[in-house]
Amino acid sequence: MNAEMNRLQIIFATACLIVLFAVRAEPAQAQSSTTKTAQNPSPELVGQLTKQLSITPKQAVGGAGALFGFAKNRLSAADFGKVAAAVPGMSGLLKAAPSTSSSTSGLSGLSGLAGSLPGGANGLASVAASFQKLGLSPDMVGKFVPVLTQFVQARGGTSPASLLGGALK
Repeated sequence: MNAEMNRLQIIFATACLIVLFAVRAEPAQAQSSTTKTAQNPSPELVGQLTKQLSITPKQAVGGAGALFGFAKNRLSAADFGKVAAAVPGMSGLLKAAPSTSSSTSGLSGLSGLAGSLPGGANGLASVAASFQKLGLSPDMVGKFVPVLTQFVQARGGTSPASLLGGALK
């Protein structure tokens, strides 16, 4: 019981530090941001996505935001903090993700694709719905994942990339 309490205290303290870091980093970023940066919160990542996948910057930002949002929901706060630290403009990416209803049953074509997506029907079907709102086919979800994972690995190392890859499976 005592060991469990210590573990919970460490997790809580780590989460608090991540929040503190995020809160302190955001104002500095906001002061230097321009309208273009607000539309493209992570220029390097968006550039890689648009070039490698032949998509628009808006689609790249929204798609990356949808996938990072999905990963955020599947990872602990501490683990997602490690991923977020490797991606400049993470909060802007998350905000750019198209909202989806909690049910994807009304979206045509998703029921057949859900089983073929990483995470199956329980996972990335909601991301596929976001992709459809962006004018991207649901199969593009699988094309985004390696680009995002490679970007996180290049900027943050193997550990955050492994966490992201695991969350997007």
